[in-house]
Amino acid sequence: MERIKRQLDDIVDVNNNNKKQKIFATTNQFNFENLANEIIYDIFEYLDVYDIYYGFYHLNKRFKNLTIYSNLHCQVDISTMSKSNFESYYEDIIKPNKNRIKILRLSNPFTIDLIFSPPRVIYILITFLKHLIYLPKLHSLTVSTIDNIPNPSSIFIQIFQLTKFKYCKIKHNEDGSPINFDECKQSSIEHLIIDSPFRYELFNKLLTCLPKLRHLSINYLTGSNYSEIDFYPILLKDLKSVSFGIYSVHFEEFKKLTENFFNSIESLRISTHNNSSYSHAKQWEELISSSMPNLRSFDLQNHYAGAMQKFLYSCLGGKFGSKFWTEKQWFFKNQDGDHKSSDNGLFFSINPYRKYHTFHWHSDHYNAFRSRRIIFKSVKHLYICGKQAINNSVSYFPNVTELTIKDYARIYCGSMLAALNEMIPLKQLNKLTIDCNDFPINKLVNLLSLTPNLRTLKWNFQSVDHPQLKLIQQSETFRFVSRTNKIQNLEIAHSCTLYEIYFLVDLFPQLECLKTGINRKEFVIIARHFVSKMPHLFYLCITDLSKTYSQKLNILIKAENLLDDYFIKFVDRDFYLWW
Repeated sequence: MERIKRQLDDIVDVNNNNKKQKIFATTNQFNFENLANEIIYDIFEYLDVYDIYYGFYHLNKRFKNLTIYSNLHCQVDISTMSKSNFESYYEDIIKPNKNRIKILRLSNPFTIDLIFSPPRVIYILITFLKHLIYLPKLHSLTVSTIDNIPNPSSIFIQIFQLTKFKYCKIKHNEDGSPINFDECKQSSIEHLIIDSPFRYELFNKLLTCLPKLRHLSINYLTGSNYSEIDFYPILLKDLKSVSFGIYSVHFEEFKKLTENFFNSIESLRISTHNNSSYSHAKQWEELISSSMPNLRSFDLQNHYAGAMQKFLYSCLGGKFGSKFWTEKQWFFKNQDGDHKSSDNGLFFSINPYRKYHTFHWHSDHYNAFRSRRIIFKSVKHLYICGKQAINNSVSYFPNVTELTIKDYARIYCGSMLAALNEMIPLKQLNKLTIDCNDFPINKLVNLLSLTPNLRTLKWNFQSVDHPQLKLIQQSETFRFVSRTNKIQNLEIAHSCTLYEIYFLVDLFPQLECLKTGINRKEFVIIARHFVSKMPHLFYLCITDLSKTYSQKLNILIKAENLLDDYFIKFVDRDFYLWW
């Protein structure tokens, strides 16, 4: 908003003697409709695209035209929207502007059917990809599949033939079939993210198809079945950034990739798991000096487990402090596990450009008195591991908006919440994931009281008896969280009983999207409660159900007149309801 204020102030000063439309503002009144179109478009940049449509399209003719002719609807993100709202948005914005859409994000399985092939349902991903040719300006796409894809090659064949593509993120479940790039055309893609297993020996064929590639990220790079792979060099002068999550690929194999393909890169991010071949500073010095002369950002994270791995990092980690590394301002740190007998840990570079970071409670505590405080300004998503929370953290993450807790800190040196608050500003979190099976409900409620701006919660909820739930519900903290929390998206990895559903509904009254398992014997009464007692809910996913439950729900809805207009879909064994 500071940017808007500066712009308004500047425009008032500059346009005092101008014949253009003036801005009228007083200390008591501000007339938004008198703003020039250019200023309104600047304000639109700070708002969600759908909120702009919802707030301005039906206001008057001028704002309707501003909404229609703005460039904002070239970026379509339909992640959470009710069925009726989507249908209006589709008719007014998407349908008349298909030829202008540049970025498309569809996470709702129902919307694909409505946009690309009404009224016929599209059942397979390939058909969907073929329809993208009717969006001639589309340049950004994220594809994430749920079912196994028997022939993942077909995904790449369809995507690579789209001539305007610049950005693509692909996540597919595979059945082990290798990807064949022989039928793929050369693509215009500049930014490619593959968030699925990708085999080492396929690099030559992949990169041959991507002559304009600028950024490559592969999150699960796996080892080769072949003892020797002969690569032929490809000059990729535009490729500047490479990021790999490496599994079972030796450093010598990675070295081959670098020598043949990555000579021009300026940024390298490597994450390995139990692979000590990446722990030798000298071999990194030689490879960077000989094959990556333009490298400016080097982010190395080595996760290890085992006494030998821990010993190697203890011995070799200090060699990353030589003149070669200090002159480049590349510094490193070792964090071992959450108790003295643990052999787990993380060796990592203190990289000012990292957006993700894994933090181990215990090691930070033991290094607190001999380490300088480290501020990770670039980290947006923080993973916290360990079972002992401490208050004297030497690491601070001022810009984190997403937090994942991997272990419940059972042992406290002070308060776990106080320890978290020393590390991150809890008020600015918008997404929280509790990825451990023993995090107590009362502790989560306390944490939610300190995170008022959360919008998304993923929670490995555990069974709790009814009396304990009632006791928590009677607490002042529960009542406060229920009144104030803004959580709209909730995902529960648990089959909830009826009483647990009652608890969740009371705790999160603003829910719009919910994914959970339930006790199947209580399906009818729970489904009725979701539809009739949650006024903001419009998207529901119940996991691990058979298709017979769709008939049960249809009978319930019609018998009790619960909904007028709704869709039901099954994907694998997950049941989806959208209304």
